[in-house]
Amino acid sequence: MGAVHSFESFGTVDGPGIRFVVFMQGCPMRCLYCHNPDTQPFGKGKEYTPQEVAKNVLRYRNYFSNGGGVTVSGGEPLAQVGFLKELFTILKREGIHTCVDTSGATFRPNDTSAFDELLPLVDLFLLDIKEYNDETHKRLTGRSNETILAFARYLSERKKPMWVRYVLVPGLTDNEDDMRSLRAFLDTLTNVEKVEVLPYHTMGKVKYEKLGLDYPLKDTLPPTKESVERAKELLVRRKA
Repeated sequence: MGAVHSFESFGTVDGPGIRFVVFMQGCPMRCLYCHNPDTQPFGKGKEYTPQEVAKNVLRYRNYFSNGGGVTVSGGEPLAQVGFLKELFTILKREGIHTCVDTSGATFRPNDTSAFDELLPLVDLFLLDIKEYNDETHKRLTGRSNETILAFARYLSERKKPMWVRYVLVPGLTDNEDDMRSLRAFLDTLTNVEKVEVLPYHTMGKVKYEKLGLDYPLKDTLPPTKESVERAKELLVRRKA
């Protein structure tokens, strides 16, 4: 069984093509800009079997003909790695492209056995690297990024295709030296197919209000177009 927060049947920003997106419940990080705070608590969500989720997915398989497929997001999907393994085993038998959108926060470098079993079933990882400077990362998420960077190296060593996502937050993740350091780190990896710079937005603010929570970045404005372009210059390698 897996704890699922919700489904999206027509996702267009969660990997290639049109995606059926499964949002898992529960996340160990507390990102200040999280736009789905309702997915954070463990012990909530609705319980589904892998077979039930797969049946739901397969109803939409005709939409996947343009290179689409299934993306499991969250919350943090790798907090339920056993469920993902069972679900993706079913989907791969059906020829469905599989993707995991993850922060890598639950990776265990000293015991990779569960991840080793999952890897052959995943076609693409979307890795959300929140910030390269560890102290800033702790302030932003409540946790160190050591495990996340270790997960990136782990995927590189196993040559698993990966897209990196970086949310640009004014005053937090827009330090140019930190972005240069992140780019230098990414250059040591062999599997980075794409880097996406995502401008911070305040669309999650209304969810905090509905939950009776204070929005941590209520005084933070979205980045300017110029700062987003500058971040892309620093982080995105142009094709020759």
